[in-house]
Amino acid sequence: MDITINTPALLFPAISLVMLAYTNRFLALSSRVRSLHELYKKHENPNIIHGQIKNMRYRLKLIKNMQTLGVSSFLCCILCMYLIYLQVMLFANIIFAISMISFSASLIVSLIEINLSTKAIELELSDMDGLEDPSVIEYLKKKFDK
Repeated sequence: MDITINTPALLFPAISLVMLAYTNRFLALSSRVRSLHELYKKHENPNIIHGQIKNMRYRLKLIKNMQTLGVSSFLCCILCMYLIYLQVMLFANIIFAISMISFSASLIVSLIEINLSTKAIELELSDMDGLEDPSVIEYLKKKFDK
């Protein structure tokens, strides 16, 4: 497959938007960690908060890996464009493939982090009565029965 200099350039907007989303997730999570850390210092029973902070520490590592993979994908696109400019097509194709794999891995790690995020929210809501989690079919039945 022959690629032009525009092919890796097509990934620039996608990578930029994903990196912005990753940064927003990181900022929100770091803010939550700081507030939980303050509660941990003041709380009589810090075991519950300790578990939440432990979960968030793992999620922060995932976000760091997401960002690292995204940046490496971006840099590989730039290198690929330079190699195309130099007309070294074999290496340009290899670097572009590495860029695509890195971007895909970043999205997969993001999916894992999103799943952990929703589990953490479910844990926080678990102590509230009347918030059972219905299946999608049960939810739709309730909506259409009204």
